[in-house]
Amino acid sequence: MKIIGITGGVGAGKTEVLEYLSSRYGATVCQTDQIAKKLQKKGGVCYDAIVGYFEKSILDEKGELDRERLAGIVFSDPVKREALNRIVHPAVKTEVDRLVLHEKRKDTNLFLIESAILIEAHYVDMCDEIWYIYVEDHARRNRLHYSRGYDSEKIEKIAAAQLPKEQFLKNCDRVIDNNGVFAETMAQLDEIVKDL
Repeated sequence: MKIIGITGGVGAGKTEVLEYLSSRYGATVCQTDQIAKKLQKKGGVCYDAIVGYFEKSILDEKGELDRERLAGIVFSDPVKREALNRIVHPAVKTEVDRLVLHEKRKDTNLFLIESAILIEAHYVDMCDEIWYIYVEDHARRNRLHYSRGYDSEKIEKIAAAQLPKEQFLKNCDRVIDNNGVFAETMAQLDEIVKDL
């Protein structure tokens, strides 16, 4: 089984790439953000520790984490972001390890681990290759504004919390240019998969 790490800044188009690789090549997709959300739900392994650190002000009326409120806190305070990461990342990694073993037993050919923080969270060690989905900053910002409705302040905070392009380039095996039309990206992906 080939394990490929897929990374890139927010708004780079990682989800589109995952959907294509899944539908065209039957790749199994593991998105660390989705796992983190599940583990942070009431009753999840991270919930009590997060509420213990950030207190009840981050809960909604149902007692679940108010993800918008929590994001607002951690994207503007590096110390609190680091505290949240120390709670969530080890639990997510444990779950990813479990999924990798499960997929190996199933004889899965291609397993994709997608995370914007793949490098910082040290998923590099478990991947055969790391692919960086690259999009120019202005295009990413436009996508976040028009497709997700983010305002400039939110975009700036998220961008500031992510690695610069140079760090991605230094740590990744392949770069997929997703600046053009998606048909161009698909052609690049087809070539790369053939090369695997």
